[in-house]
Amino acid sequence: MKKIIYFLIGISIINLVGCGMVENTPTKQVEAFLSRYQTLDKAVLDDLDAVLEKDKSFNSDQKEEYRDIMKEHYKDLTYEVKDEVIDGNNATVPVEIEVTDYSKVLAEAEEYRKNNEDKFTDENGNYDESKFNDYRLKKMKETKAKVKYTLELTLTKNENDKWEMDNLTTADEQKLNGTYIS
Repeated sequence: MKKIIYFLIGISIINLVGCGMVENTPTKQVEAFLSRYQTLDKAVLDDLDAVLEKDKSFNSDQKEEYRDIMKEHYKDLTYEVKDEVIDGNNATVPVEIEVTDYSKVLAEAEEYRKNNEDKFTDENGNYDESKFNDYRLKKMKETKAKVKYTLELTLTKNENDKWEMDNLTTADEQKLNGTYIS
């Protein structure tokens, strides 16, 4: 599950932002990046699928359900660019995002599992990860809670004077996925 929660680690930011004709400003690059999530860009979905393919904790039905949950999550993402600070070939664009708050749901599910281990066992009394995954996915699907985060996205101007997104921090990846725990 951790692999899925942090799946943005493997995303090629250049691949996501470098496509298409986007005005060459840090703000426009950030807007294009976030828009790719909202519109379920092929590169975003391909990255999600690649992470799901590697994950061994989900069965095929659970992978599909998780994929559907994340697609809705990304479509519902809203953002507001707060500023743009350029310092030579480096820029910072603070952006406030609002996403579904999965961190609370996942923490509550883990607490429930600890207090109700018998609900997640097989017929032999052994822990059944699949049962717990079903429970977590159900809770993720049901939640309507939203949370706002501020991302400090950084960009660097390349040798062709084009602004490119730097890799996201782990915290920003978690915030984008709604799984950040402060």
